[in-house]
Amino acid sequence: MKKLTVVSLVFLSAAAQAQSHLDRVMKSKTLTVCATGDYRPYTHLLQNGQYEGIDVTMMENLAASLGAKVKWQKTTWNTLMTDFHSKQCDIAVGGISVTLKRQQATWLSAPLAVDGKIPLVRCDDKAKYQTIEQLNKPTVRLIAPFGGTNEAFAHRYLPNAQLQLTHDNAAIFQQIIDKKFDVMVTDASEALYQQKHYPTKLCALNPKRPLQYIEKAYMLPRDDMSWKLYVDQWIHLNKKTGVYRNIVSEWIAIPK
Repeated sequence: MKKLTVVSLVFLSAAAQAQSHLDRVMKSKTLTVCATGDYRPYTHLLQNGQYEGIDVTMMENLAASLGAKVKWQKTTWNTLMTDFHSKQCDIAVGGISVTLKRQQATWLSAPLAVDGKIPLVRCDDKAKYQTIEQLNKPTVRLIAPFGGTNEAFAHRYLPNAQLQLTHDNAAIFQQIIDKKFDVMVTDASEALYQQKHYPTKLCALNPKRPLQYIEKAYMLPRDDMSWKLYVDQWIHLNKKTGVYRNIVSEWIAIPK
């Protein structure tokens, strides 16, 4: 019993010494956010150095709730995990999909939305790329950014397609329009945004019947329960009051 008490005291002492990100943000008045800045409609880095997107507005809202300002840290999908820890980010955002692999290294917030992988194609070719069977052919020219779940989906489900990986996610959509590639399999949210941005040229196929189920969330540091509980409650309130839906509706063509 005495040994158990000593161990418990040591554990509690260590926990008390580790300052929560919640306390750090409120004290420093700075919310440090990791984002790729290349994934509309969630985060997009403009030429003037400013960010825009759904999660940009959401992070400004989160920071304001803590009396803080947002400090952005640029990352890439390929280096997201490493940068999240090395740059000491309080949170990572930008259309992050919930996966067990990510959950092994970090905590993830309560889900913001349900999403799913769907094909984004030229509208003239809608009938050609509806199913996995149609997509998984050697004649199909598929493009995806390095790292992240789009590449993982392509390797797992479309091994027979011609897969081209790129570091420039923002350039993909014009390349599809220009017929350099045929398909990008991506999250319905991104596909719907690009459909809204390129009407009659790019079409998001079957957004209500995705090829793979996905949830979107924010990435949080492990073992900081106070911070996770705060972020989860903030998400809950923003969803219940309609704040999150209103922000999303400004960016995405909501499927009928």
